[in-house]
Amino acid sequence: MAEKEMQKVLSQADMMNLLDSLYSKSIQGIPLISLPIEKMSDDYLQHNASIEDAAKDMINKQVIKCTTSGFITNLDGVITLPVTIPANVGSVMYVQMRMIACAVYMAGYDVHTDQVQTLVYACLAGVSVMEVAKKAGIKIGQKGLENLIDKIPGKVLIAINQKVGFRMLTKFGETGAINIGKAIPVVGGVIGGGFDFIDTKFIGNRAYNQFIKGNFDYGVKEDTKARSHKNSNVIIDASDGDTEELKDE
Repeated sequence: MAEKEMQKVLSQADMMNLLDSLYSKSIQGIPLISLPIEKMSDDYLQHNASIEDAAKDMINKQVIKCTTSGFITNLDGVITLPVTIPANVGSVMYVQMRMIACAVYMAGYDVHTDQVQTLVYACLAGVSVMEVAKKAGIKIGQKGLENLIDKIPGKVLIAINQKVGFRMLTKFGETGAINIGKAIPVVGGVIGGGFDFIDTKFIGNRAYNQFIKGNFDYGVKEDTKARSHKNSNVIIDASDGDTEELKDE
């Protein structure tokens, strides 16, 4: 019965409402728990020599947070969401979205625009913006998208959001994170059900490559290659072949 009830509750529209709620909390922060995204980003920028170093440092630390059950448990009690999902799933998604939003802010984009918000969703879901734009009949060059990000047509934003909603529902269905009627178990401080630190590393990869390196076509194909490194604690920078070790700081 619980499974049928949960399936009825969550729809593609519900998923977008969930993402909207998480995005708002990611940008504004949570009192006594997390800083507004501007202050979070500025702190990393002040303690690192370059934007690239700051982004890598930030991503490393967010990945570590997703392996720390205590941190996730603290979030469980303060994050209220518009749909019913396991609390720790919402908490991990919150950390992942803040990681992307922080990289976006570091790269100089306006996190308060609809275009950037949609691109953050696409990064979280592993949706290729360039591919969706192409299918929507909009031809944008690699540099064109980077320079005209605030002018992405509304029909492309709608197409991306539709793809994001479908991809996230599929992802939840595959991991059982939504269709079960209880929270995903925490074993050894690592969140199970596909929302563990490995998943967060892949998302961090996308955020770094898309927003810091400007490679907006970095997505699903590169993820497939990255998953072959799942036993190695590295951030894979597919744009130039370099790698950065994840340090447990």
